[in-house]
Amino acid sequence: MTRSATRLQVEQVARADVAGAQQLTAPRVVGVAGCGAMGLPMARRLRAAGFEVFGFDIRPAAEFGDFAPRMVADPAEFARRCDCVVSVVRNARQTHDLCFDRQGMCCPGSSIRTLVISSTLAPREVAAVRRRLATGIALLDAPMSGAPVAAERGCLTFMVGGDAADVEHCRPLFEAMGDAVHHCGECMSGMTVKVLNNYVALSSVVAVRRVLDAATGLGVDTRLLRDIMSQSSGATWYGNRFEEISWSREGFEPGNTIEILDKDLGAALDAMEAAEVGGDHGLADSLRAALRGLKPFGGD
Repeated sequence: MTRSATRLQVEQVARADVAGAQQLTAPRVVGVAGCGAMGLPMARRLRAAGFEVFGFDIRPAAEFGDFAPRMVADPAEFARRCDCVVSVVRNARQTHDLCFDRQGMCCPGSSIRTLVISSTLAPREVAAVRRRLATGIALLDAPMSGAPVAAERGCLTFMVGGDAADVEHCRPLFEAMGDAVHHCGECMSGMTVKVLNNYVALSSVVAVRRVLDAATGLGVDTRLLRDIMSQSSGATWYGNRFEEISWSREGFEPGNTIEILDKDLGAALDAMEAAEVGGDHGLADSLRAALRGLKPFGGD
């Protein structure tokens, strides 16, 4: 056996030992709260990776297909079963309801040891959750990017804020759901990175939709335009994945993804203003008006 082969075997064993140690120290039972377009495929990826997983949602279990047997309707029972909860609810109000108010899963006496906030919130809302969190519950802000198609494929990007030991404790969970895990720093740093990223992303949604509408009016094949943009300076995450993104053709409607982008714009502006770099409110107002004015796209 050659020296290089021996070294390769040693490295492989070492990696296996690390992976095994992570699996042993990872949360034992994981709960996913908010099993919608993102939460449900995330829960399925965790289940496929071998974790014991339960789901919680305000909708009846019958709506969750083959995952229905894993849904727990009673919030107290859900919290009792899970030592880690990944929250993927819609907004800050639902986050506070889940943790402290209506469902109250993270109040004193809770069995939960780690709360992972994967919803996109303003960073100050993460701080508000941390102030109310019962002693003994670790908090990670770990928003993700990639849309439902990436959640289904297990290739989300996670931006994580929190104590380094807590991040490593939960890393096996993130790696089961995504292919890029970035520890951005202390609590709130993951959310700060996410809302800034989303500001750029939603700006590109507005720009791509505007040029596709213009192309239709000018007689340009919109598929050809998207192909060319994807190979040139007009490339964007949204435009390059237009056919894959389930909401790519949506117009603005209450409760849909475009409305969520409008909420995310507010979160980004909140963070910028907290840092006193709000700057051009005219641009923000234009972006908000453009998002709210989007009509369903049917050009190709």
